[in-house]
Amino acid sequence: MIYGTRAVMEAIRAGRDIENILIQKDVRNELINDLIDFARKQGVPFSFAPAQKLAGLTGKNHQGVIAVLASVHFESLENIVHRVFSEGKDPFLLILDRVTDVRNFGAIVRTAETAGIHAILIPEKGSAPISADAMKTSAGALNFLPVCRTKNLKQTLRELKNSGIKLVACTEKGAEILYKIDLNGPLAIIMGSEEDGISTEILREADDLAKIPMTGKIHSLNVSVAAGIALYEAVRQKGEY
Repeated sequence: MIYGTRAVMEAIRAGRDIENILIQKDVRNELINDLIDFARKQGVPFSFAPAQKLAGLTGKNHQGVIAVLASVHFESLENIVHRVFSEGKDPFLLILDRVTDVRNFGAIVRTAETAGIHAILIPEKGSAPISADAMKTSAGALNFLPVCRTKNLKQTLRELKNSGIKLVACTEKGAEILYKIDLNGPLAIIMGSEEDGISTEILREADDLAKIPMTGKIHSLNVSVAAGIALYEAVRQKGEY
């Protein structure tokens, strides 16, 4: 973590990968206002928190501002897609819509890396923190699999479609069984949150809605398990084994 308004501003200028900036709710001055404007322009996530939360993170003089550094270097999705296409390959992406549990995120990354995913895309806000716990749960896969963030997931999905990448949303609302959908070619698989799945606005952007067949009485799967099923069905169809 980095403490203090000026120190955090310098970290942003230096290009440090910041998971989130916590700003104390009841502290406001010109310098903090400058920080908020600067973070917004640079696309760095920030949120407001009570004094107790900041005090629980450190006993140091934080001046009402703490930046939590990311455990990984966030990469450009556009650059990754361009590079994969230029190598004569089909991009194979995984998109996580509001997956917030760190352990689920880590487990998904571990599976995605073994399945040959080129990159994982997450929303800038509302996603699991990429922390030391995420690194541990991923069994180190976060060291090898690029993670990309976007401020506007809906817009990014449209850009992917314009690039010729098929979007397949894995959801119980799907009309087609996963195994009957063509997963060959440039592909991005979308998985949703633990609470309510993929949001409606994101479902509207998908080319196909795929459901995993379930014959038991529970009719639900942990998102990391569902992601593994979907990814390896794509691997099977692509013949990349």
